[in-house]
Amino acid sequence: MSLVFAGNVAAQQSKIITDQKEIEKLKAAVEISPDSPKVHQAYIEALGTENAALEKQYQTWIKKYPKSSAYPFALGKAYEREESPKAKTYLLQAVKLDPKLTEAWGGLWIDAERWGDFSGGRDYLAKAVESDPSNPNYAFYYASSFHKVDNEKYTRLSLEVAKRFPEHQRGAQALYWLGARSENIDDKIRYYELLYKSYAPAKFSWSSGGISSYYDLLLSQNPQRALSLAEELAKEPKLAKEWANLSIQAKKVVEIDKAFEAKNTTEAKSLLAELKLPRYFKFNKQVILLKAKADELAGHPQAAYDSLIVAFAKSPNLVVKEAIEGYGKKLGKDSVQVVADIWTRLNTIAKVATPFSLKQYFEKGNSSLSDYKGKVVLLTYWFPGCGPCRGEFPHFENVVKKFNKNDLAYLGINIISNQNDYVIPFLKTSGYSFIPLEDVKGRDKGNLDNRNAAPVNFLIDQEGRVLFSNFRTDGDNEDELELMIKLLIAHKKV
Repeated sequence: MSLVFAGNVAAQQSKIITDQKEIEKLKAAVEISPDSPKVHQAYIEALGTENAALEKQYQTWIKKYPKSSAYPFALGKAYEREESPKAKTYLLQAVKLDPKLTEAWGGLWIDAERWGDFSGGRDYLAKAVESDPSNPNYAFYYASSFHKVDNEKYTRLSLEVAKRFPEHQRGAQALYWLGARSENIDDKIRYYELLYKSYAPAKFSWSSGGISSYYDLLLSQNPQRALSLAEELAKEPKLAKEWANLSIQAKKVVEIDKAFEAKNTTEAKSLLAELKLPRYFKFNKQVILLKAKADELAGHPQAAYDSLIVAFAKSPNLVVKEAIEGYGKKLGKDSVQVVADIWTRLNTIAKVATPFSLKQYFEKGNSSLSDYKGKVVLLTYWFPGCGPCRGEFPHFENVVKKFNKNDLAYLGINIISNQNDYVIPFLKTSGYSFIPLEDVKGRDKGNLDNRNAAPVNFLIDQEGRVLFSNFRTDGDNEDELELMIKLLIAHKKV
């Protein structure tokens, strides 16, 4: 699970200098070499971006040297790196003076994302690409900005990035995301194969990650191909250890299929018990189903049913729920009894959520968890500078809009108060519907602890109990979040 830790973003700079003579030396260095990024960086780090004297000095320089883009760019870039809302003003000044300043356009794009201005950010990316067509970073991000907006253009531009930059990680990254985001299995396989052939996994980290995802997919689609792929990669010295193990696991999957075909339940159960795949592999869900199938074939349908309920309570998904209903039917249980059995398990793991009362952004006063009693609560920790959060929000929105606000409350706790100025514009511009609340540093979060990271998500039932946590939502599993919410809402109505 990709997380951003707030401490990495909000921490104060460690190179702040209090010796005034040293500061004057650094200031003089800037005036001598204003076009040197290093001297600006040294001076800015010496004062710290929280020091009002820093902005005052740069405003003096900007007035003194009105034709130089170096001064507004240096300060704007420093603010952008600190995820400060002050960045935009200075970066806009810089590109007005020098439209070819690629990194300033790039900074404006990142800053626009924090304001929730995704269309504006895409325009800034276009300017960055125009100012430097040879830059693979902005070519990649510009292509990616069309994902969910214009899929045909996104695909075309991403393939162009892969073709134009065969020796750069961004080319591999473009193919990685084409494979990961494709909803069609055949397309996924095609892009992953192209990634494998075009970018050596031993050389490109994005290719290494993509081929791992490809292997995971092949375990269910074509385990024999997964085995041959793993055996090929195990020959690479840099990858040998990881892929030698994955070769063993793929061989077990092939043998498991053969054992089921031969109706050798004992062998199948033994191999399934030995199978050890990385915990993030999607094939692990299939393993749960295969273990239940082995129990049933061994004459233990109740054990199959019970094991699936335990798995479902931990991580609900439609495939497992359908399997539970199938086994329940064989045991003479109707849908009402199946749901009751699921809730028997959920009630054993439900815990009363630690209460909170936090400041609202759009209204005066605080909002408390107790204010939403009687509703299911989807709670996410986030902050405007969190890329993974912004990546998850569209998928949350796709699900949330299917439910009545009388049944579901959607809350987002901003964990970095320094970014408060972004919050209201972000919500208004992006159109996302969560209720933003401001976190309080050092408060007791109990079982709603995000451990200073984002995004971290929780689902709380109408009685204020935590039912589901440690889940992420993307284009592949929106149905799982929808299922969890439906389960909680329906339970209250029964």
